[in-house]
Amino acid sequence: MPAPQKLHAADLESALTQLPHWTLAQGKLHREYKFADFIHAFGFMAASAMAIEKMNHHPEWFNVWNKVIVDLTTHDAGGVSAKDVELAKLLDGFAGRMQ
Repeated sequence: MPAPQKLHAADLESALTQLPHWTLAQGKLHREYKFADFIHAFGFMAASAMAIEKMNHHPEWFNVWNKVIVDLTTHDAGGVSAKDVELAKLLDGFAGRMQ
């Protein structure tokens, strides 16, 4: 299976228009989710973990109480790839169910 390709600047800009609340920070897709409390934040992480594992594309994420901070990049591609955009959409779907 070929390695994922880093998105060109125009493709990345286009992808960001489809990802409300996501920004580009330090060369990674970045979003901070805020939930009602810790159990909802942790529930989001737990609920999305199975789908993440199935994709075999793991986020860099950090949780403190009701917040989950997510950064997405494809190390093999040297930047943001289509896999990151796909994962961002997947995470937004799980977050929508937990918020």
